[in-house]
Amino acid sequence: MIDLHVPSLETERLTLRGPEARDFESIAAFFADKERSWGFGGPLGRNEAWRWFASMIGHWVLHGYGFWTVETKDGQPLGIVGVWGPEGWPEPELGWVMFEGGEGKGYAREAAEEVRRYAYEVLGFETLSSNIIPGNNRSIALAERLGAQYERSYENVSHGTELVYRHPGPDQLSEGGV
Repeated sequence: MIDLHVPSLETERLTLRGPEARDFESIAAFFADKERSWGFGGPLGRNEAWRWFASMIGHWVLHGYGFWTVETKDGQPLGIVGVWGPEGWPEPELGWVMFEGGEGKGYAREAAEEVRRYAYEVLGFETLSSNIIPGNNRSIALAERLGAQYERSYENVSHGTELVYRHPGPDQLSEGGV
């Protein structure tokens, strides 16, 4: 068995931890919901959701980074946030998915800021983008609250046309830009 080491991250309200088998039901429920998952390639059946979940875990093994499970300090799962760079992506991206009940409370922003900090300070990334399907206005608004700006569109190998939002780099963030 592979020993998957995913560092835990902490914010004021959240714990970001590695994916575990118990997270699958939340992932499957998210992908089964057309209204919630359309901006992330859904809806997907359980088998497809399982394959996506397994690839999320494999991403950590192959790249040394991926999606963290975001939960409250008392262990309530809220979503996933992380750096994702599968085959065919133009570059690794900062991505987020919030489960039902996890939206509208600032959790996604709090987790994304912590993941971005980790990507810059620990992983040595110089830049990050977020790829967003046109019409996913909540994700666009979050990207903009994080200081990201629309850069261009491109054809994603999995999702078709996506909008690329460029995040401020580590130098811009350290200067208090966002």
